[in-house]
Amino acid sequence: MSEVSETPLRILVVEDEVLIALELECLLEDLGHVSVGVAGNAADAVSLGRSTAPDLALVDIHLVDGPTGVEVARQLSADPRITVVFMTANAKRIPPDFAGALGVIAKPYSERVVASALDYVARLRAGRAPSSDALDGFHLAPAAGGGAWAGDGI
Repeated sequence: MSEVSETPLRILVVEDEVLIALELECLLEDLGHVSVGVAGNAADAVSLGRSTAPDLALVDIHLVDGPTGVEVARQLSADPRITVVFMTANAKRIPPDFAGALGVIAKPYSERVVASALDYVARLRAGRAPSSDALDGFHLAPAAGGGAWAGDGI
C-alpha cells in the first residue's frame, strides 16, 4: 500500500451499490484515509456533505434516485472546503464544466488509480504542486489542467 504523505483525507463516498461502497471504504482506510460516511442518493449526499464537511467527495453519477450525481457535485463543490471527484462508469454524463468536480476516476477502478487520485488531491489541498504526470487513470477536468474533455475517451 502507498503511504499517506499528507494529512489523511476525510472522504464522503456517494455510491448506491452497497458492495462497491464497502469495498471503497475499506480501500480508503487501507490507504490511510477516513470515510465520513456513505450516501446512496442525492438528498443524503448533500446532507452528509453539509454536516460532515469532508475534504473530498467521491461521487457516482447514477444513484438510486437517477443520474443525480452531477447535481450532487454542483452542490458539494460550491463549498470551497470540499473537493469533488467523480467515480463512474457513465463518463458521458459528465457535463463540460465537470459540475465543479476536479476530475473523474472511471469504473471499474483499480486500487492504484484510487491511490494516485487521493495522493493528487492531498498534495493539492496541502498547497504542494501535484504532478499530473503521475496520474494514471485519474482524468482531470479541463479547468484543472486536464486539457480537452471528450467524455468517452476514458
